[in-house]
Amino acid sequence: MWRALSVVMMIWSGFGLAVCPVWSPARAEQEIARLQAQITRWDTAYWKEGVSEVNDEVYDQLAERLKQWQRCFSEEQAAEPLAPVTGSVRHPVSHTGVQKMADEAALRHWMHSRRDLWVQPKVDGVAVTLVYREGKLVQATSRGNGLKGEDWTEKVMRIASIPPRLTGELANSVLQGELFLRRDNHIQKNMGGMNARAKVAGAMMRQGDHVGLDKIGIFIWAWPNGPALMPERLRALTRAGFTLSEPWTRKIDSVEGVTKLRDRWLTSPLPFVTDGIVIRSAKEPKGERWLPGEGNWVVAWKYAPVAQVAEVRSINFTVGRSGRIAVVAALEPFQLDDKRVQRVNLGSIARWQALDIAPGDHIQVSLAGQGIPRVDKVVWRGSERHKPEPPASRFTPLTCFYATPECHEQFIARLVWLSSSAVLNITGLGEAGWLALHQAHHFEHLFSWLALTQSQLQQTPGLSAQRGQQLWHQFNLVRRQPFQRWLDALGIPLPRTAMRALSDRSWQQLQRRDSPRWQQVPGVGTERARKLVEFVHHPTVNALAVGLGEQGVKGFSALMAVVPVVENR
Repeated sequence: MWRALSVVMMIWSGFGLAVCPVWSPARAEQEIARLQAQITRWDTAYWKEGVSEVNDEVYDQLAERLKQWQRCFSEEQAAEPLAPVTGSVRHPVSHTGVQKMADEAALRHWMHSRRDLWVQPKVDGVAVTLVYREGKLVQATSRGNGLKGEDWTEKVMRIASIPPRLTGELANSVLQGELFLRRDNHIQKNMGGMNARAKVAGAMMRQGDHVGLDKIGIFIWAWPNGPALMPERLRALTRAGFTLSEPWTRKIDSVEGVTKLRDRWLTSPLPFVTDGIVIRSAKEPKGERWLPGEGNWVVAWKYAPVAQVAEVRSINFTVGRSGRIAVVAALEPFQLDDKRVQRVNLGSIARWQALDIAPGDHIQVSLAGQGIPRVDKVVWRGSERHKPEPPASRFTPLTCFYATPECHEQFIARLVWLSSSAVLNITGLGEAGWLALHQAHHFEHLFSWLALTQSQLQQTPGLSAQRGQQLWHQFNLVRRQPFQRWLDALGIPLPRTAMRALSDRSWQQLQRRDSPRWQQVPGVGTERARKLVEFVHHPTVNALAVGLGEQGVKGFSALMAVVPVVENR
């Protein structure tokens, strides 16, 4: 019962939380084993050879996906995929790791019962333990599994930012910190992660090679059994030569203060790459009580990823206004920046086939200009791949000016295009609005909406009387739009640059142009000129032009009526 309830909760949990796949036990075992094997191969290359075969963001998200699959299909505790090769050197104080806060509400709950809180950037690098005895650096150990790690002493001794000797209270100390790639004025929001973590790990783990050590810095974030007061710890670290901890550790007393710092550090120049912030209580247990996974006095609030790995649920095909067939991938819903993403355009059939994407594959999605989701790459392909057969293309730039069942997609796409801000700029009228109008008034052709009366619009189901009146007013005003915008609304195959250079101001002038005269327009070559001649003389297009003249649209008046060709509309 509880297992079933947990699945239901996952289904209803909303943004970014994946639902358990609908797989047979055999399929689940196969998929989990394949992904586990791949992550193991990446781990081996990363931790033994210092080679990163996949960027950090993709690795992290696929590792989390593996844990989710294991939770879905195994009664046992999900295995931890982020399991580096365990070294032989025991840490004098264990690395606890940090719990991740999902959002501001979770952080507020965590902060509620805690006092003396401090915030630091979550520096993106690799963790290390430094051990000083009688003023000398005697041991440097990778994090490993938190209890034991690899001996990095010889390499750490070559990093200039790490003092080989200390005096005073740090002469006998254990320090935990982050080895990071030094940067000048790194702006996280603009520059991203740069695979900084992998670059540092590679430099530390390559055998017989000291390349890259001169670019590594150290950020100390823990001094187990150090001074009880945070300001004393920070001042002592600065005096010892660990100069980054003090200026990048800030006292806070509210969630709002944390949020402001988090936003500021995301957009400000920093000396390192970060992937969030860390909030810690100055009050810590004694070092001998630290254990992996039990550091409840410190949490992290990571930045939203600039790219997200998502599973493809289905592949769909849509017809655009020009008749081109576009391929769209339906995705498991997720949150990316401030957008909820459920689908992404894969482009043409040829591009989709080149990308080789099938349902069940995992793709990396980021936001392009104006927040439009785009596919960066395929990061994981499922074991069972069944791609749908693309439809045969029977649509062209000269089809579907009239509404017929087979033309529904292209016809609606034409309407959405003509109402956009770059064309006729009919405010607030998108696909849903056009569908409602078409369903209620049964448009015959692309410009049937111009003949709608105020009463008809106000009585349209789904529209308020006020909205209907606004549309009627907009439809009247749109008749005054420039001739060139109406050409765009018709779908004339003329680039924007050529449209701006076009001197013609009436449909008759366009029809008098032959191919050589069209080629005098900048940006129009032989093939485009041929298409333009065909377009402006096409009977269906001419019938629409006559109708625009009858509606009082500029540039189309006094045209001779032409009987449209019904076939291939």
